[in-house]
Amino acid sequence: MAHFAELDEHDNVLRVIVVADADTSDVDGNEIESIGVAFCQRLFGANTRWAKTSYNGNIRKHYAGVGFTYNSTLDAFVPPQPFPSWTLDEATCQWQPPTPMPNDGKLYQWDEAKTSWTEVVPA
Repeated sequence: MAHFAELDEHDNVLRVIVVADADTSDVDGNEIESIGVAFCQRLFGANTRWAKTSYNGNIRKHYAGVGFTYNSTLDAFVPPQPFPSWTLDEATCQWQPPTPMPNDGKLYQWDEAKTSWTEVVPA
C-alpha cells in the first residue's frame, strides 16, 4: 500500500490516504509517484495537490500527518513546531530546543516562558 498526503496552497497537510499499489504502479509493477498523484486527482479533483509519504519514513523524513507541512526545498514533511523558540534541524527535520534536555535520568518539561527545561517533580 502507498500513502499520499493532500496539500493545501501553503503546503500544509490536509489529510493522508492509503492507495492500493496497483493504482500507483506502471505496467511493469514499478511504483511511480506521479501515477499515484494522478489517481488521487481523479478521485478528489484535478486541482488537488498530493505528495507521497512513507509510513516508515523512508522518504521525506517523516510520515505526513495533519498539521505537518511539506517543505519542497528539503523534500520533507516537517512536523508542527512545538514551541516558538525551537529551531528546525534541516538535516533531520526535527525541531530542536535552544538548549538540550538534561540527560540525568530525571523527568523534564519545556518551559517556553523561561526557554529552559524544568524538572517535573512527582506529587
